This record gives sequence, structure tokens and C-alpha cells, in this order.
Amino acid sequence: MGGNPHNSSELPPFTLTGFSGLGTSQHYVFLLLGTLYTVSIVGNALILFIIKEEQSLHRPMYYFLSLLSVNDLGVSFSTLPTVLATFSFRLQKISFDSCMAQMFFIHLFSFIESGILLVMSFDRYVAICNPLRYATVLTGACVVCMGMAVIIRSFCMVFPLPFLLKRLPFCKANVLSHAYCLHPDLIRLPCGDTTINNIYGQFIVICNFGLDSALILLSYVLILHSVLAIASWEERLKTLNTCVSHLCAVLMFYVPMVGVSMVARYGRHAPQYVHTLMSLIYLFVPPMLNPIIYSIKTKEIRRRLCKILLGTKF
Repeated sequence: MGGNPHNSSELPPFTLTGFSGLGTSQHYVFLLLGTLYTVSIVGNALILFIIKEEQSLHRPMYYFLSLLSVNDLGVSFSTLPTVLATFSFRLQKISFDSCMAQMFFIHLFSFIESGILLVMSFDRYVAICNPLRYATVLTGACVVCMGMAVIIRSFCMVFPLPFLLKRLPFCKANVLSHAYCLHPDLIRLPCGDTTINNIYGQFIVICNFGLDSALILLSYVLILHSVLAIASWEERLKTLNTCVSHLCAVLMFYVPMVGVSMVARYGRHAPQYVHTLMSLIYLFVPPMLNPIIYSIKTKEIRRRLCKILLGTKF
């Protein structure tokens, strides 16, 4: 079963799992997940369409929001094939290379989302703390460079993961804990030494999520310091209100991530459905709720959305 660890064709396929013990009820789980997929895909597609059509939204903040929506679509489409196959058609086998590819894209989009939230926090910092320099700092070229930097950084960090796994021998039952391939799940399966994989995994998590979250926190500390210098309470609330959507997006992304990490590290004896549920929340909730929150909190998006759906002005 071990074969040559460098030849993926000799490796057996992985077995994906959903919620164990549900039997035929897995179809109802897929109906729920299908609804979440639909809301996520339609919602983010509408956000992209509205930003493209609404001239008043052609500003740096909404360019970053467009990038966030594209990334959320990427998260949804990277998990959709195996979730559909596992819960609806009971097709639970996935080849080694296909699993590596899915793992790469899931983690790539996750890393990119963290970077997008960081540059969006920088946008809010400049808009509130240095409003007179906003147009000169966040130019079109600057927005493109920041977006490309986020993508390139994320790609470089995630790219080694499949190759580090591919060098290891897999000689255990290759049964995964989820309906998709994640690195923390896959790293449990090799029978070889995974020290390098674990060290590198911890390194990129700290360099990406740890650094990004610290800088986001710093930006909000500076924003809060600037807001408290405003004399009028009404103006303070008005200024802070421009950060609500982004703050919600940050919390929806990082809180489930911390939950998944805590369960993986300290909840090893917890029932399997707890691990599965936490990973589903982490991957499904942000892409679904981001377009909803920005639609509610952004007047231009809300007005255009109502015009599309109802044919009336809001």
C-alpha cells in the first residue's frame, strides 16, 4: 500500500466522509449545504455585477470588495464538487492528485481572504485617519499592486504543501474527516516523518493569519484613537459605521478559524461531527454572509439590489 511515495499513481484514493451515521439523511444535509452554496454564489455574483454597473462604487474600497467576492466564489467552487458527490451521490472516493489540487485551492483562497481583509483594513485606516490623502495614497495602481501582492504571497506560501505531502508514504487507511481535502486532515495519514510538514504548516499559519490579524487589530486601534479625537458623538458613530461591514467580515472569518484550530488541538476526543461542523462553518459561513452584510450596510449596493429584485428604487 505504501509503494513509491513519489509516484501518486501507486497511492490508493482517499475516502471522503460527511456526517457519519446519518444514512439517507445525508441528502437533507446536502439540501441545506446546497442552499448555502446558492446564496453564496448568487450573492457574490450580484455584488460583482452591481459594483461593475454602479459608477459611484468605482472606488478602492469596492475594488477590494470585488476581490473579496471573487475569492468567496473561489472558496465555494473549490469545495462544491466533492460536497455534491459525497452528500448527494454517495461518491466518496477521490484520487490523490485531485485531493492535492483541492487542498491547494481551498487553502489558497483562505490565505487570500486573510490578505484581502488586511488591505481592506488599510483602506479604512487611510479613509478615517488620513482622509485628505486617501485619493493620493490609494490610487488605481496602488490597489492593483496590493491585490497582486496578496495573491502572490498566498500562492508562494501554499504552493509547497502538496509537494511536501507527496514525498511521504501513505500506508494507512486513507479516510478523511470531511467531504473535502484539508491539510490538517491529510497530515494525519502518512506513516512517515511529518515533522517538516508540521513545522512548515505552523510557519505559514503564523506568517499569514497571525501577522494579518495583528495588523488588522493595529489598524483598528489607530482608527479608534482617531475617532475618539472627534468631538461630536454623532460624528464618531457615523465614522465607525463605515467600518461595521469590514469588522463583521473579519470576525466571520477569524472566529470560525480559531474555533477549528481549538477543536483540532484540544478537542481530539470530541465526536467527529463536531470537527465536521466546525470546518463547514469555517468554509461556508463567510462566503454566504459577506455579500448579505455588505448589501445591507452599503446604501448604493442596497439601492441597486432592490432595483434589480423588485424593479423599484429604494
